[in-house]
Amino acid sequence: MRAAPGRGISRGMRDPYQILGIKRDASQAEIKKAYRDLAKKLHPDLNPNAPGVEQRFKEATQAYTILGDETRRKQFDRGEIDANGQETPFRTAHHGFRRAGGGTRQGFGFAEGFSPEDILAEIFGTARKSRRQGPTPTKGADVRTSITVDFIEAALGTKKRLRQKDGKVLEVSVPAGTTDGQTLRLKGRGSPGLGGASGDALIEVKVKDHAFFSRHGKNIHLELPVTLQEALLGADIEVPTITGKVSMKIPAGSNSGTTLRLKGKGIRGSKAGETGDQYVKLKVVLPEKPDRKLRDFVKTWGKAHDYNPRKDAGMSE
Repeated sequence: MRAAPGRGISRGMRDPYQILGIKRDASQAEIKKAYRDLAKKLHPDLNPNAPGVEQRFKEATQAYTILGDETRRKQFDRGEIDANGQETPFRTAHHGFRRAGGGTRQGFGFAEGFSPEDILAEIFGTARKSRRQGPTPTKGADVRTSITVDFIEAALGTKKRLRQKDGKVLEVSVPAGTTDGQTLRLKGRGSPGLGGASGDALIEVKVKDHAFFSRHGKNIHLELPVTLQEALLGADIEVPTITGKVSMKIPAGSNSGTTLRLKGKGIRGSKAGETGDQYVKLKVVLPEKPDRKLRDFVKTWGKAHDYNPRKDAGMSE
């Protein structure tokens, strides 16, 4: 006895033929094509933000598990199973039995290349896999922003509070030795994911120039003005460093361009022994208004000690 069309459909269930958009006399090849077209259109991985698409994809796959298997399709057409693949009272009345739990899911008898898994693998070029129950978790997008720090803050490290466009406040730890243009990554502080992890916050650090320090790798460079008498006679003077002032000895007879090294007063490295140095380049500066005694002395001294520094530098014959 053959059930009338739709006999295997209970109230609240949709006809799998209607879900796939095919006629009841469609061939198995036509059924496969209809499901393949719907899977390409409705797969959750291709529609991560479309409401209702995931449910429609599940319905299409369920319909295909009934109609794509010729045996189960015949059972449905005869009214022996419903649109969910469950045995119906019609089958119970005519066969006198019902499986425990009411199900008839005994494994699908799809021909090679006709199972839902085969079709999805064909569409996406992936290995055969189980039917998906939902969209693939997607990680959130990274969020890019920037902060500006002082030279000393970048050299020694600091903490900053940064307000994002969405109003969230980030606590940003700027490591010692951070360079201008360096990007810091705060894991999980970006946009929320779709079933997956949040993205990261990517923060570009902009370092302000300093009034007298400059940086070369892990070393700090400083041009230090000194007086004529300090350069000529030598002196112990205080010199600024990124961690504060220290005492430095200027050897007697120093000149403009003489460079002295303060060991370990540069940028601290991540490993022991990696800390840079500070290089101090002397610049002899005369008083703004030399007095008469100094001028008279230099005139007298110059007549008896004639010398040409440009000749020594190869700039004059």
